[in-house]
Amino acid sequence: MSAVKKKILIVVMDGLGDRGCKELNGLTPLQATDTPNLDWFTKNGISGTCDTVDIGIRPGSDTSHLSILGYDPLEVYTGRGPFEAAGIGLIGKYGDVAFRCNFSTCDSGLNITDRRAGRIDKPDTTELIKVLSGMVIDGVEVIIKEGTEHRAGLILRGSGLSPEITDADSHGNGPVSLSKGRIPEAEFTAGVINKFVKESYERLKDHPVNKRRIAEGLHPANIILPRGAGSFPDIQPFPEKYGISAACVAGVGMIKGICEICGLDVIDLPKDCTGGLSSNFISKAKVALDALQKYDFILMNIKAPDVCGHDYDPVRKCEVVKRLDEMAGYFKDHFPEDLVIVFTADHSTPCSLGDHSGDPVPITVFTPGNVMDDAVKFSESGCAGGRIGRIRGKYIVPMCMDLANRAEKFGA
Repeated sequence: MSAVKKKILIVVMDGLGDRGCKELNGLTPLQATDTPNLDWFTKNGISGTCDTVDIGIRPGSDTSHLSILGYDPLEVYTGRGPFEAAGIGLIGKYGDVAFRCNFSTCDSGLNITDRRAGRIDKPDTTELIKVLSGMVIDGVEVIIKEGTEHRAGLILRGSGLSPEITDADSHGNGPVSLSKGRIPEAEFTAGVINKFVKESYERLKDHPVNKRRIAEGLHPANIILPRGAGSFPDIQPFPEKYGISAACVAGVGMIKGICEICGLDVIDLPKDCTGGLSSNFISKAKVALDALQKYDFILMNIKAPDVCGHDYDPVRKCEVVKRLDEMAGYFKDHFPEDLVIVFTADHSTPCSLGDHSGDPVPITVFTPGNVMDDAVKFSESGCAGGRIGRIRGKYIVPMCMDLANRAEKFGA
């Protein structure tokens, strides 16, 4: 009798890893917080640590999620722009050059005064986008769509394009940066982007939405700043690569974009699952378990711990860890026998840094009947002595495929 094929759920707790925090007496938020449910999975599963891209590399959320899905980002990553664009429904074609963008505020001398235009959001951005649509510059079609808050996605479509350009965004206040080609063949693309930035100001500066915002004492969104250029990649679809049906449960546009480009279906979430720090983790867990009735594989992302790390807030990160543990308790209480579950992070976001680091993240894998190891605490140090050891992110799916009795035999 052949073994029962199990389903796979990877729970990515974004930015969960950390370093010792002085506010927590030198402990990380995971070490400092009581997590009985995550610890249960650790005691009864197999554990280790994971360098999602490779040792010492500070991963972005895009490259780390690519790796967790089993792709080597060192081979397939083409820049963040395509994933941001796909995450808001702007799906390009192979060869298109995509960008992530900010609605920003500048003065009449094109000096940036607020990169996020007061964190403008819909419906204002929806109205502003309308005057930028249908633009053609030097024979290149410009396609743009608003995202969440001040963000937007941009695609250039035409011949002679290259992603090898610098950002038209200095990532701070001051004069607007001119994009430049990193190679001679990219100078044309840089010129198109520079013309677009200038034209965006001309079209937005006197827009009724911005006149109203100024009258209300708000920052006008009178210029668009593109960055993160990348060609749409040629990636083998995940369902084809592994022979399983797959979907993602995520609220962050870029994560959804990564999954869409990799061929995963994107599950619509209820409103209480899309709020970052305010997101209902248990509600999202229910969505993931429900989706497993239809799909063989689910990638689930929870953004909240990353937000705390970027905000230098270890105390709040501890509160988020507690809520994550309650979510783990829901999984434990409603655990299907035919499931392989993974708890891990895409990268560390230490509260002392306020940004991503190259520190390995904890990983615990559980399925009924696995070989238990000596790890008992879900934390950076607590998982380190487990039998998984220290692995790269691209090996997570193959490991799960074996535990799920779905791996093909290699050899006779």
